Amino acid sequence: MNKKVKCIDLGLMDYKQAWDYQQSLFDEIVDIKKENRKSNSNVSTPNYLLFVEHPHVYTLGKSGDISNLLINENELIDKKATFYKINRGGDITYHGPGQVVCYPILDLENFFTDIHKYLRFLEEVIILSLKNYQILGERNEGKTGVWLDTKTPFPRKICAMGVRASRWVTMHGYALNVNVDLNYFNNIIPCGLANNIVTSISNEKENKNIDIKKTKEILKKNFREVFQAEII
Repeated sequence: MNKKVKCIDLGLMDYKQAWDYQQSLFDEIVDIKKENRKSNSNVSTPNYLLFVEHPHVYTLGKSGDISNLLINENELIDKKATFYKINRGGDITYHGPGQVVCYPILDLENFFTDIHKYLRFLEEVIILSLKNYQILGERNEGKTGVWLDTKTPFPRKICAMGVRASRWVTMHGYALNVNVDLNYFNNIIPCGLANNIVTSISNEKENKNIDIKKTKEILKKNFREVFQAEII
């Protein structure tokens, strides 16, 4: 099993461009696995961890409801935002500047073959990372992602997740709100959940500007520890 994970920071990148890049890495891993099975060989499969920020964009998962997008095409243009239907799980979400988006492109056969465990591990990475900001992240029973104050009438979501997996190879991932403009979430019903309150690290720290580069380093460290991976 190859637990080496190559970390690549894509900076600010158009959503479709990053999606195509994800797909190319995903296809590379799947092709190796197909060839291994075909030729009865054992070529090691690579793993990748992509960090990126996107310009304003709304994405709808394959099981999502388009009615959860509350603005029309002209309003999208006015807000300098784009919209894509994509092949991950989950409903609608927003990505934008000030948000750390992470796409692990992993061969889970290098780690474990359990999608639910994989999602819980991603959540654990976020929960551990939030502790660095004295923020108590929590799981919300029956819902994917990381939340705050789940035992109150108004839990707040700080990190959304949606993944795709085929042949135990993953793509898509999570979006952690750091310094993101939360007003953009008013244009959707986030994750298809009405009255879903969205927050960010900055918002929880009284609008203090957070060093995103440092946040990525914290996330990378906790990914390494949770997944017992070697980051290269």
